Amino acid sequence: MITRRLLCAGATLAPLTASGPALAQGDGRFPVAWLQGIRQEALRAGVDKGTLDAALADIREVPKVMEQARNQPEFKMTWERYQGLVVSDERIKRGRALLAENRAAIERFAGPAGLPPQVAVALWGIESNYGTRLGDFEVVEALATLVHNNFRAKFFREQLIASLKILSQGHIGLHAMKGSWAGAMGQCQFIPTSFLAYAADGDGDGRKDIWTNKLDVFASIVNYLRRVGWRPGLRWGDEVSPGTQAGGGGRIVRPAGAGGPAYQTTENFKVILRWNQSDFFALAVGLLSDRIAA
Repeated sequence: MITRRLLCAGATLAPLTASGPALAQGDGRFPVAWLQGIRQEALRAGVDKGTLDAALADIREVPKVMEQARNQPEFKMTWERYQGLVVSDERIKRGRALLAENRAAIERFAGPAGLPPQVAVALWGIESNYGTRLGDFEVVEALATLVHNNFRAKFFREQLIASLKILSQGHIGLHAMKGSWAGAMGQCQFIPTSFLAYAADGDGDGRKDIWTNKLDVFASIVNYLRRVGWRPGLRWGDEVSPGTQAGGGGRIVRPAGAGGPAYQTTENFKVILRWNQSDFFALAVGLLSDRIAA
């Protein structure tokens, strides 16, 4: 969320020497002094002692997390290839079926926000393939691994403390809090700070379960877009002839360069970019939503 595009961009890995982070123990456990620092910061942030005891008692480094962090592929995919993968015929077909199946539930939240329900479905589809790909890393361990290895340590330390706050608030259990190697969680793939800011309780049970509760997922997607400025009645954009000049408060986006398609975008395109700061991503959301609704 917020700035999840290429999370590792600009990241540096400190050498594991005396001047870098303390080495994990041979069994993968984190150094006691390092964990104590995390514990004290979390306590100051309002996390209760019981949650910290449970979350940090047997926490261990996850080598696969650092493998993923160190080996992120450069983003060189063409727009044609990206669009074919993300806005696939199968995803369109599945999105139409799921919109029909869940329309009443989605419109319960999208209607008052002036958000077309197909936009919520498109985000759901792109982020987690409609709830089928949530990531299989335990979020607390994954984030602790990144912080301990000094991989964007300030950013991921904030996410680690936020993940502990989520646990302390009772939204999800420790081992059920699964996500990507970088801590993107649930069916809408919120990072922990985005969860705390935007996740919503769709069914009124006091929990914000974006992992298994579709009402909470839909409510959270809509709440995010509403809170960051979605304008009712305004489209995200439309394809225009390649020579069109920008106008109407938006900008022309040419994802394949001067010789490719052009899209006149609006303020709502900027709202989608708040979710993920990638023109490819925002265009895919817009195009998938249009094709789901067609």
